[in-house]
Amino acid sequence: MSLKVLDGKKFAKMVLEGASNLSRNAAMVDALNVFPVPDGDTGTNMNLTITSGAKEVEKNTSSQIGAVANAFAKGLLMGARGNSGVILSQLFRGFSKAIEGKESITAVEFANAFDKGVETAYKAVMKPVEGTILTVAKDAAKKAVKEAKKSDDVLYIMKELVKESKASLNRTPDLLPVLKEVGVVDSGGQGLVTVYEGFLAVLEGKELPKVSVNAPSMGELVNAEHHKAQIHMKTEDIHFGYCTEFMVKFESNKIKNNPFDETNFRNELAEHGDSLLVVADDDVVKVHIHTEQPGNMLTLAHRYGSLINIKIENMREQHSAILESENEVIPSYSQPAEKKKEYGIVTVAMGEGIEEMFSSMGASVIQGGQTMNPSTEDIVRAISEVNAEKVFILPNNSNIIMASEQAASVVDEEVVIIRTKTVPQGIASILAFNPSADMKENEKKMNEAITSVKSGQVTYAVRDTSIDGVEIGKGDFMGISEGKIITSKTNKLEVTKELLEKMMDEDTEIVTIIYGEDSSEDEAQELADFIEEKFPDAEAEIHNGKQPIYSFILSVE
Repeated sequence: MSLKVLDGKKFAKMVLEGASNLSRNAAMVDALNVFPVPDGDTGTNMNLTITSGAKEVEKNTSSQIGAVANAFAKGLLMGARGNSGVILSQLFRGFSKAIEGKESITAVEFANAFDKGVETAYKAVMKPVEGTILTVAKDAAKKAVKEAKKSDDVLYIMKELVKESKASLNRTPDLLPVLKEVGVVDSGGQGLVTVYEGFLAVLEGKELPKVSVNAPSMGELVNAEHHKAQIHMKTEDIHFGYCTEFMVKFESNKIKNNPFDETNFRNELAEHGDSLLVVADDDVVKVHIHTEQPGNMLTLAHRYGSLINIKIENMREQHSAILESENEVIPSYSQPAEKKKEYGIVTVAMGEGIEEMFSSMGASVIQGGQTMNPSTEDIVRAISEVNAEKVFILPNNSNIIMASEQAASVVDEEVVIIRTKTVPQGIASILAFNPSADMKENEKKMNEAITSVKSGQVTYAVRDTSIDGVEIGKGDFMGISEGKIITSKTNKLEVTKELLEKMMDEDTEIVTIIYGEDSSEDEAQELADFIEEKFPDAEAEIHNGKQPIYSFILSVE
């Protein structure tokens, strides 16, 4: 059996099977995360990302492979979560660009598209690390390009690509010593292999167990879980009451009279609402907007083609229904939109106490962090809702930085990412913000503040392992400083005290102790007493962060 040409219908099936196969194996991919902390979410992030892409493919109306790939890339981009999800989205963004506008593709074009995807993904990563998903993608694509010079069979190329991706995955421990030390392969690379295996299964005609890609997304689950938070806002605070979503299928006779320009169309709609997303390809444009005039939005769009997939929801009615369910009904009425303020700060945090700390300092908080990385779309929405012309984003987690960068690239506001990797860095950075300074000066000061603080965390191990010379047993508490595990013990306070001793020195002035939901104020006070005894010149501050996963988050300045 051979396949000389790959069309859009077949590729759509490949995408859906790739998504299903990753979904089936997401838990396994999660288990490969190197650190034994309870935040192994590579598989979860990749699964949520590709699910978003697969949904867009299912809604796609074109049989062109270029259009199918473009729909896939758009869905991946807006659903991308964590570094692994962002890299996956970039791989297929480059793939899509390589075959843009094509009805079908040959084996050579198929291989070159994978290679173009690798090029795009590497450009998206500031400091690419070999031995990761990037390496697996690169090795597999190079093999595909090489074999395409010998064979014109798409099926053969896919087989060789899968074969090489597995071989490359098995080599990742040789490139990243930490993988070899723990005895695992790269989790992101494993996730990519499962996607490629799903692609191959379709080309070979294999029937694998189906897993629905229509399960609720993490965003949907989070929104459902936190409905009660909406009782703290008033219905009249909803300035644009109709959540309006639709697509326009371009019609040649209309486009001839009204040439479509994505930027101009976006700017035109932006005058009538917020939370705006406009994504277009050669066949359709997709719009999401919160507005007071949904009918007018449809009229503006109808100039370019036929309207499809229309969904309009009255958000005031939805909010009132939530309030009624909480027995706290507040009458609703509309207000004009507020003028945008000059500056806004968006930060990511998990734990009611930590969220309150950031909110009290003027930041808009996205709920998330370890185990729950917000998507690109979540961050885009937060940028819009902060209602500012200039926005700083503090990810507070290295796995959220790339999604933040992608969000910044698709909004109209001026956005600067302060690459905070921990909550203490985020707090130090936001304290350095000066509303009377300009954007560049604030960026400089906020970045400088990151270097002035040492970050530590205490959490528990989810498996036995040995890493960086530290022997760790399942259930042990671990002390982590600047991302490195430096101590492990069965006693939580002993670990924390040892961690503090290694983080502090004679120049330490302030230590902030943020205790989590599995710790008490008395335990935090014991740590404060320990600090004052060991380092008399240092001052200890205690806050109840109520955060999950981490018993204590420590800031040393």
